[in-house]
Amino acid sequence: MNTAEGFSTTAERVSQITEQLRVLSEELRRAGRYDLLLEAITVPALQQLNIEAARERLSPLEITSDYRFLLPRYEKEVELSPINKALYIFFLNHEEGVEFKCLSDYREELIALYRKVGNRVSDDIICESIERLVNPLDNSINEKCARIKSAFAKCMDSYQLNYYAISKHSVRQVEGSNRIWYDRRRTITLPRELVQMAL
Repeated sequence: MNTAEGFSTTAERVSQITEQLRVLSEELRRAGRYDLLLEAITVPALQQLNIEAARERLSPLEITSDYRFLLPRYEKEVELSPINKALYIFFLNHEEGVEFKCLSDYREELIALYRKVGNRVSDDIICESIERLVNPLDNSINEKCARIKSAFAKCMDSYQLNYYAISKHSVRQVEGSNRIWYDRRRTITLPRELVQMAL
């Protein structure tokens, strides 16, 4: 069997499974057995389905030349302080994600972004704020991410928020044959085609 045939067979099988799920879930729904339907689907899968459904309702994120964060589909502006805007732009620029413990490797980039966004903020305050942000013993980074999440939460539901917040993304890493660990990167999962930066 060649690759095309294998793909076709797999696609047909997935289509069959999808139809079976649709029929069986409809039978449970008609019987009023939402408890069994939820048990079959499971709560984590249901939450993931809601997140996937929310993807269809995402707004573009427009970052204007004067650093306003606009969500045109929701007709809202996300109100953030200059340092939070700089941090958010940093994570947009690093689609692959960055571990908090590695932020000190990006100190100069963060300072440069904060200088651009907070052009009226003194250089001493900028440097001090970034030093706290990249210090793994300081809670500043977690506080900033919580404030960013809270600002976006005022503009959308919790499922849409999953795409705009700076969130954990674990990547399984394997070294050699017997060592496994997780890279706990933080990233913004908003599809980048929805990000419009006029900077």
